[in-house]
Amino acid sequence: MTPLPFPLADPPDAATEEAGRRLFAGPVDFLKGVVAMDGLPPGDRPEVCFAGRSNVGKSSLINALAGRKGLARTSNTPGRTQEINFFTLGDSHYLVDLPGYGYAKAPLQVVERWQRLLKAYLAGRATLRRAFVLIDARHGVKPPDEEIMRLLDGAAVTFQVVLTKDDKIKPAERARVLEQVRAALARHPAAFPELVLTSSETGEG
Repeated sequence: MTPLPFPLADPPDAATEEAGRRLFAGPVDFLKGVVAMDGLPPGDRPEVCFAGRSNVGKSSLINALAGRKGLARTSNTPGRTQEINFFTLGDSHYLVDLPGYGYAKAPLQVVERWQRLLKAYLAGRATLRRAFVLIDARHGVKPPDEEIMRLLDGAAVTFQVVLTKDDKIKPAERARVLEQVRAALARHPAAFPELVLTSSETGEG
């Protein structure tokens, strides 16, 4: 049997799971919100970032990973995150919550400013080890996602797709969306060859 392209990630082995648990059991704190490239913290440690359309669930996922409900601000209003928000994971890593792209309830001039900041960060941060591109499991890959993926291809930044809100979709519809996502990722050389299904509500993934 030919394996599926971009299979769902297997659960981690016991040692990896324990290493992750210990990492997130330590202090996870908000460091700063950045509105310009010259405000970025020193590039003195590896970092991973979370990118996605407005209201896809980036902040909710960060809160779920850290086990802290109020760490990253969440909102039902698309476009709430208008800065690059840095969080310290102990003394070893940064977690980065990027401003949502695509539709946002904000003045056009504000949207354009933070989209420029987003693109400059993704293309020019040497300590960025991986971008997690969050896709709403109900909707699949949309044109704004394709734009960010092309930018990551050009910057040679490996990105991995994380499907969010999996608790809100039925199995038959999930299969259709997975097929669409896999076809889209096949066009992107920087795409990491595994998908992750998550739900911040249930803890899946």
